[in-house]
Amino acid sequence: MLSRLTFLQKPVYPEGSETRSIEIDGRKLELTVKRDSRARRMTLRIEPGGQALKMTVPRGLPQREIDDFLLRQQGWLMTKLARYPRTNTLTEGRYVTLRGVPHRIERTGKLRGVTEIVERDGENILLVGGAEDHLARRLREFLKAEARKELGERAHRHAAAIGRRINQITFKDTKSRWGSCSHDGNLSFSWRIVMAPPYVIDYLAAHEVAHLAEMNHSDRFWKICEQLCPEMHEAKHWLKRNGGMLHVHDFG
Repeated sequence: MLSRLTFLQKPVYPEGSETRSIEIDGRKLELTVKRDSRARRMTLRIEPGGQALKMTVPRGLPQREIDDFLLRQQGWLMTKLARYPRTNTLTEGRYVTLRGVPHRIERTGKLRGVTEIVERDGENILLVGGAEDHLARRLREFLKAEARKELGERAHRHAAAIGRRINQITFKDTKSRWGSCSHDGNLSFSWRIVMAPPYVIDYLAAHEVAHLAEMNHSDRFWKICEQLCPEMHEAKHWLKRNGGMLHVHDFG
């Protein structure tokens, strides 16, 4: 009797996450399924960079319903994933965007030398020195330096325009947010934003500087933000549509 009662009991699915690999149109992706008692429906999203998926499902949902949902989303996933390269490994000949402009990666073959931009036959090229296995790291450091230069200038100019002072600016590689502002005037940015068009970079700088005056997203905040960056709405739309593409490359 006890064994029969146990068998008939509703399965218990603890909260938490489980990860497994799935294949979509020949791509192997990591799928994380999070069971959440607060969730009322299943949601599926492609993680920034297009190399992983994340699902949130109500706690207690049978596995067959999760699998059926994934099967129904195959067409949608194939369409969306087509925008992303099948590998995020950086190699010579691939392209990296800088301020919205594609640059072809080319190794110099020299062990020393700084990464620099040259134009050849109308094409922008990033010349990278060092060993082949240092390619991604050298590109990362170059982009971080460009971000520091670009965002630093724009952020300080916007801060002066509203009579605020920036304490310090740091750069990270975050996927959950593009920037942040603390109460003591510290700004933080994702250096990957330097790959976006200039008006998008300017919007991010304006957004975080506006928080120096308004630590919220009130109407007053958005008014300050738009005053600093008139192309705010276009930039927000670009980030929503293309922001995930800035995480495509693995810089090590």
